[in-house]
Amino acid sequence: MQKLSLITVLIMSLVSLSLFIGCEANASLPPLKEKSIYEFSMKSIDGADVKMEEYKGKVLLIVNVASQCGYTPQYEGLQKLYTQYKDQGFYVLGFPANDFGAQEPGSDAEIKTFCSTKFNVTFPMFSKLTVVGADKHPFYRFLTEKATNPDSAKEVAWNFNKFLVDKNGKVVASYDSGITPDNPSLVGAIETALK
Repeated sequence: MQKLSLITVLIMSLVSLSLFIGCEANASLPPLKEKSIYEFSMKSIDGADVKMEEYKGKVLLIVNVASQCGYTPQYEGLQKLYTQYKDQGFYVLGFPANDFGAQEPGSDAEIKTFCSTKFNVTFPMFSKLTVVGADKHPFYRFLTEKATNPDSAKEVAWNFNKFLVDKNGKVVASYDSGITPDNPSLVGAIETALK
């Protein structure tokens, strides 16, 4: 039992250190030129350019995902949310990241195959990117920095962190990994944003 506690303390220390390093790295970076998520262009998991402005007027749940994580079964719940609310203008956007425990080592093609065969994912998936540290993608800088997201900004702490974006492109909430897709507070916030 002591061994397990020591391992837990070590893991949490490493996560805290990576978050601290990520904050320090952000502090030395120039301000983002983008003032809205709609100004970003991202790569789909198939390599196509996707202008985020395509999602204007839609409610988005942006999630950093991983295929070899304890939270990976959340793909099923995310797909259920997408299926339930997509006709009302709701999208789950999955962004694979290999930042925590090297739990997303595959190529974009391998990730796509895994998601579609194991969890029947049909929501939009994007090319693997970095969500923490000095190499953090500008899109995730936008989501996590106080200057661009004053109400819900916080560093991504692990895989399956979630950012809820309203129809106007404003991040209205962020959720830690332990908040499952069927959590009443998340579902309620999605339903409110869809009104």
